[in-house]
Amino acid sequence: MEKAGVIYGSEVPRIFTPPLRELTPDTTLGYEVIEFAENVLNINLHPWQKWLVIHALEVVDDPEDGWRLRFKNVQVLVARQNGKTTLSCVIALYFLYQLEVALVLGTAQDVSNAEDVWQHVVDMAQENEVLAESIKHVWYTNGSKRLQLVGNRDYRVRASNRKAGRGKSADLVLLDELREHQTWEAWAALSKTGMARKNALLWCMSNAGDGTSVVLRHFRMRAHAQLGDPDGIVKAMGESEPEADNSAEGSALGLFEWSAPPDAEPTDVKAWAQANPSLGYTIELSTLKAAQADDPADVFKTECLCQWVTSTVAPPFPVGSWDAGKDENSVIAEESPLYFGIDIAADRLHTSIAVCGKRADGAWHAELAEYRSGSGWLIKWLQTAAPNYPGGLKVALQSKGAPIASLMDVIAAIEGVEVIECCGKDVAGWCGRLYDAVSACDESSETDAVPVYHITQPALDLAANIAVTRPMGDGAWAWDRNKSMEDISPLVAVTMAFGAATQTVTSKQKLYDSIYEERGVLVV
Repeated sequence: MEKAGVIYGSEVPRIFTPPLRELTPDTTLGYEVIEFAENVLNINLHPWQKWLVIHALEVVDDPEDGWRLRFKNVQVLVARQNGKTTLSCVIALYFLYQLEVALVLGTAQDVSNAEDVWQHVVDMAQENEVLAESIKHVWYTNGSKRLQLVGNRDYRVRASNRKAGRGKSADLVLLDELREHQTWEAWAALSKTGMARKNALLWCMSNAGDGTSVVLRHFRMRAHAQLGDPDGIVKAMGESEPEADNSAEGSALGLFEWSAPPDAEPTDVKAWAQANPSLGYTIELSTLKAAQADDPADVFKTECLCQWVTSTVAPPFPVGSWDAGKDENSVIAEESPLYFGIDIAADRLHTSIAVCGKRADGAWHAELAEYRSGSGWLIKWLQTAAPNYPGGLKVALQSKGAPIASLMDVIAAIEGVEVIECCGKDVAGWCGRLYDAVSACDESSETDAVPVYHITQPALDLAANIAVTRPMGDGAWAWDRNKSMEDISPLVAVTMAFGAATQTVTSKQKLYDSIYEERGVLVV
């Protein structure tokens, strides 16, 4: 938006959970928050902040108490330095003084950040004559800072760890920079503090994350799925087919995302405005221009455009070789035997099945046959596919030291399935063979290995560009699921399929009908 030559940030987020009905002072607490900020705190919120509190604090009818908050979990994504801290302070004070809740819990991955927000709240309360009258005591002990109001109303600070919030029943939990939560431990502790509170709210504010932001990534993916996958990230990552939530009260998860579109050019000022709603108010256009000119591309995308960056590490294959192996017309020859590879992600949230075989020209072809959430579907998939292979459905997997190993006995017991185990030195050997075959796709490569080609599949392409390796001694290495920024089970499954295929390629065996005839290969 441009007024009198000044470009202003977008008041409305690019992606958001829509309200269930018209938002008025009777259907949202947001108008009260705005009035409280202006008349009590002497703070005039920016347009985007007013829009947010109106939409995020929507209420629904309740037969017992008349109303309750629609959302239990509010996820706000916005670029850095746009006023997240100020808004969190306003929300905390509103809950303490207007709603008179018993406990507000502030937390961040770095406890000092949570204490900064807490200190702002304390300062605002102490400097306000009306609010100061209700202050009973303030504790300044590091790690245990606490503001107590009359009526036993508290605002406490906790670090984001597995002990955070345990033993407490909080009405409002402020989670700053959820992008830094790289495990579920802190969330598991904090999110359950409101189970005994009818109107408990998790208020999460952050800028875009990366591949390590497992908690924020999960909720963003879930919200995008409920909204019909507006950016295509759900489909691209092979999740379940997205469906909009049309239930009577909608989801308890609310997403409000100020971000630049995924395909936006870094110099697109309109995209800057979409990610920086405080542009023209507290953020100057010249500041963003300087950041775009001087910052590394990934830094500018994450911090200033609120765009997710997943690849911040060097790819595991020689530069350009994975892309050189892309062939959208590549298929496995009808007469070729098929070998399947299976792997489960380190967090067990996804399972991958890959298939590998020979092309008509003698080169190899590998691709994802299936990529889905969880692993409960795997056994049924194999049971359904096995009858199509009279000589046995050949399935390769890492039999020790991998998540899939826990299911090996169950898989081996499926009638018609032949398990090919990969363990010990074979793990490094199979990784090395795939490395050589991918390298061979680059014409400048000096390897004499037979190349392996693939089609475009986002989940596999991502894994092949961010996978991290771990040493296994004497120059050998294997894929490291835990240290990789994203799920690399698609790449590990391809490694298993390719390893099995190349290990037994010289054996004489009957050629069976391709699975393509029976079900086709899912392109993800």
